[in-house]
Amino acid sequence: MFFTDDDTLARMLKEDLPNGDLTTRSLGIGLRDAYLTMRARNDMTVCASEEAARMFGLLGVETELLCSSGTEVAAGRPILTATGTADAIFAGWKVAQTLMEWASGVATSAARLVAAARAGNPATIVACTRKPVPGTRALSLKAVVAGGAAIHRTGLSDTVLLFPEHRAFGGPEGLGLQIDRLRRLCPERRIVVEVGSLEDALLAADRGADVVQLEKFAPGDVAATAAALGPDWPGTLAAAGGVSEANARDYAASGAHVLVTSSPYYARPSDVAVTIAAG
Repeated sequence: MFFTDDDTLARMLKEDLPNGDLTTRSLGIGLRDAYLTMRARNDMTVCASEEAARMFGLLGVETELLCSSGTEVAAGRPILTATGTADAIFAGWKVAQTLMEWASGVATSAARLVAAARAGNPATIVACTRKPVPGTRALSLKAVVAGGAAIHRTGLSDTVLLFPEHRAFGGPEGLGLQIDRLRRLCPERRIVVEVGSLEDALLAADRGADVVQLEKFAPGDVAATAAALGPDWPGTLAAAGGVSEANARDYAASGAHVLVTSSPYYARPSDVAVTIAAG
């Protein structure tokens, strides 16, 4: 479960509602009954519908959640309905809609990227990085998982990834020593080494890297690396940098076991249609 607490959701609402809804209050309709429906305007993978429902709940609105996160829906399908006072419905409307549209855009992009990769090799995993927009990580990770992708890293604390920038502190012969140190001090973790050339990929594999991550290799260069490592190499080959829906099939077919990408985080939001009727 990916959990966003009520305080976080309340802050999102308060940002849009610092001193009440001037229009609704001035019209004098705040205490009238209202009914809201959210629908998918286009085919999409839903995400953050639970958070949208909880936002309305914080405002005293009764909701019916019709599609949970990860549901693939066709255009026109209802996602959520809400019943309450007009004051509360209007207070939650745009914040809940915008959050769901953004998160669903990320989830939909991830789902399409996963589908493209599986067309090249059904066994290939798409893994999303720790590079969502700062402040959005929890919901961004929920969204990519809703789309069928895996999480590459949740942050600096959960994985061991040796970058070339780390190697600069190890000296010309330091890679093997750094890998040995990481294996000794992090015995339950796999050692991932990012490289920028075929030569460095072979060196990292020879020094005992569990995962060799190829940074900005073209699909053909990934294939050449996979061939050079050979079928008996026991490690995992990851392709990172520039992976997108447009080229995921080629990367998957190249021999990479994992495609590492940030692209879904910057996808266009999905379009959620909202109708509000007086009760």
